[in-house]
Amino acid sequence: MTGGHGLFIGPPVNGWIIVTGSGLPNPGSDADECFRFLTELSRKLGHVQFFQAERVLHHHAWARVENGAVKRAYAWAGETVWNQGSKTADEEELSMKCFGYGEHPSAASWAAAEWTATNVAKVPLLAARWSLDPARIDGSLRKHVAGESPRPD
Repeated sequence: MTGGHGLFIGPPVNGWIIVTGSGLPNPGSDADECFRFLTELSRKLGHVQFFQAERVLHHHAWARVENGAVKRAYAWAGETVWNQGSKTADEEELSMKCFGYGEHPSAASWAAAEWTATNVAKVPLLAARWSLDPARIDGSLRKHVAGESPRPD
């Protein structure tokens, strides 16, 4: 099923509904817009999670929102643009690095590139701990999430 405004809304998978597409807000462009979108959606649906892993620029984000309240959110877009709530046990166990506002990694650019790339690679692992492992979504849904729309027979 497709939604308007560049969104794909998939069928439920183990109780979760996956929404993907260019219509989702990008916290790197506007963290406030992402916050408003997720909190409003959560007021309607209850528990909402958000994950972003951009492999080229190493931008990444994750959030858990329950009943309109952000429990945990972190977003990096060349700097920390959203850091709310305490780091979760899952983030700690995965050794994900999160910086405070205005705090920057080591001056050595290779070190920053290394940890941001590592965080990007760990976003699916965090998603798996919080809800669903994107690598284990069945093939038919993966086709749709990748952008192929179902064709009527």
